[in-house]
Amino acid sequence: MAQSKDIEKTHPYGILIDTHNDVLSEVSMKGRRIDQDLAGISQSDLARFKKGGVDVQIFSIFCDNRFGRDTAFKYANIEMDSLMATIQRNPSKMELVRNPRELKEAVQKGKLGCMMGVEGGHMIEDKIENLESFFSRGVRYMTLTWNNSTSWASSAMEETDGSLKNPKKGLNDFGKEIVRKMNDLGMIVDISHVGEQTFWDAIHTSRKPVIASHSCVYRLSPVYRNLKDDQIKAIAKNGGVIQINFYSAFLDSTYNRKMDGIAKNHPRELDSLQAKKSPIYEIRGYFSKKYPQEIQSIRPPLSLLIDHIDYIVKLVGIDYVGLGSDFDGIESAPIGLDGVLDFPKITQALLDRGYSVKDIQKIRGGNFLRVFEANSKK
Repeated sequence: MAQSKDIEKTHPYGILIDTHNDVLSEVSMKGRRIDQDLAGISQSDLARFKKGGVDVQIFSIFCDNRFGRDTAFKYANIEMDSLMATIQRNPSKMELVRNPRELKEAVQKGKLGCMMGVEGGHMIEDKIENLESFFSRGVRYMTLTWNNSTSWASSAMEETDGSLKNPKKGLNDFGKEIVRKMNDLGMIVDISHVGEQTFWDAIHTSRKPVIASHSCVYRLSPVYRNLKDDQIKAIAKNGGVIQINFYSAFLDSTYNRKMDGIAKNHPRELDSLQAKKSPIYEIRGYFSKKYPQEIQSIRPPLSLLIDHIDYIVKLVGIDYVGLGSDFDGIESAPIGLDGVLDFPKITQALLDRGYSVKDIQKIRGGNFLRVFEANSKK
């Protein structure tokens, strides 16, 4: 087994941990395998994780609001099964990691450390025992909501668009019980996607550091999913970390308007998709595949992603920011970031911006590892 000094030689800018990738729901659940060459099909596959220098990938376990009671928990477990089957087929290349020790050992052995994060509390179907089941299978964070609220937590989307069905925003008593149970288990509380009141309730309830697994800065791009300054400061005070999302709409304040313009340029297709009640992320995914040149023309520069990192560093310090790409869950990322092969470009951009090697080590994974270790302590 390699010694730590050998890891420093092979990972001079630190272990690269990406906290959010949707390739399981985007590819595996559509009959493809991520241990095959998926170039031109997806933004990720096993070979490209290696070539892109990804040491640890947290795979998103995701299903949207079309899944609910008696379907969401089952679907989540099928996604987990698909990851475990891939690991079993490739024991020399990847392994499941459940704690910081196993994470470091996987990296030392040159394997892809595989973790799981459940993206949406609706997948526990209001049952604590389902949360415990997820943890036993290796899930190490749960996003309290996706865009859809649960019976116990309100989402950012529904808090802002007026569609919230519950009379009260935030976490109810059961929601706070879930947060405390996550703390007890050692499962990280993820506040990406949650509404502002849910955010504050979670921050005040959690006894351990939280993460935003894939979020950006509201001041730079004022969309409902991004974090305002007081939230960023609260996460830092909590000891947590904000993992910057690569999605163009969360990085660039002009992207949504431009993307809507592209869709409106193709009214028949837009009307057809809307008539089918396709969710917005599927509509945008359709247009990105059908009209890639048009999408290419509105992608922001890579420098904008670094601006979001800079903003958090200047506001609260270097210890509270990381990378949560959202690859295979987004139709557009900054120019040059076409998939997991392109992570080295971020390291170079950070160097060009004047970040030290020590700082880059924290951004690439050190900050998340600190939070993981804090949550793993009983």
